[in-house]
Amino acid sequence: MRTKILSLLMMLTSIAGFAQQDAQYTQYMYNTVNINPAYAGSRGVLSIFALHRTQWVGLDGAPTTNAVSLNTPLNSSRLGLGVSIVNDKIGPTHENTISADLAYTIPTSETWKLSFGLKATGNLFDLDVSRLNPVDSDPNLQNYNNKFTPNIGAGLYWHSSKAYLGLSVPNFIETNRYDDNEIAIYKEKINYYLIAGYVFDLNYNLKFKPAILTKVVEGAPLQIDLSTNFMYNDKFTLGLAYRWSASVSAMAGFQVSNGLYIGYGYDLETTKLENYNSGSHEIFLRFELFKNNKRIITPRFF
Repeated sequence: MRTKILSLLMMLTSIAGFAQQDAQYTQYMYNTVNINPAYAGSRGVLSIFALHRTQWVGLDGAPTTNAVSLNTPLNSSRLGLGVSIVNDKIGPTHENTISADLAYTIPTSETWKLSFGLKATGNLFDLDVSRLNPVDSDPNLQNYNNKFTPNIGAGLYWHSSKAYLGLSVPNFIETNRYDDNEIAIYKEKINYYLIAGYVFDLNYNLKFKPAILTKVVEGAPLQIDLSTNFMYNDKFTLGLAYRWSASVSAMAGFQVSNGLYIGYGYDLETTKLENYNSGSHEIFLRFELFKNNKRIITPRFF
């Protein structure tokens, strides 16, 4: 096996070691279509979403994520469609992921619906080895420019106006982002997601929703996100979240108008990384188009 520059191995190994295979979101409950294609169209309106996340501020090479998505029901049919673009930067790597989602929904009772979803994805991967500052010259080290890898995924989403339960695998195919034709150094592994939440009406103006996200990746610790959100008067949202053995988060949101919602989240690390960064920031906008000026029936929590 050819000798590799140590800095390259350490950098790419550390990226995989953070278990950040898919882009990470604190407020995933507003961006569910990115992790579960069965969510597409489930809100009953055309929903446009944009998010910016800056992780581990102050740490050189820390992840930065930008995500844009659109999902909508298809006329009066049971089909839902979605399209999303995710731009993710970590150290010397730069990825653009474009996905298309198709969901089909069937009623399982008077109040519950079950959606089946398929996701088709194309990933463009860049590696700028000059950012690694190698100490030796190795002709085997090459920049990667727009290396393309396709993938497919699927999901289930069971939901009512008060609760939801979802299981998804956005990418079924393990792909090598970078290798030297002998061993994969940076490998995209399969991510498994389980999400659930329930909305309690505490009184006429106040709603409370506990939720959980569980993420499983081979070779990485189990990730569990627990969150609680309160919504007042269908306008103001405040919440707290805990990512198991990783971080605590504060979340806030405001319904600016019937169609426009803005949200912000702040993460504070609980690991040794807290000594090297000042936290993570996440801001998003969601805009929805309603037919005949009708408001959405289901709670805005999901």
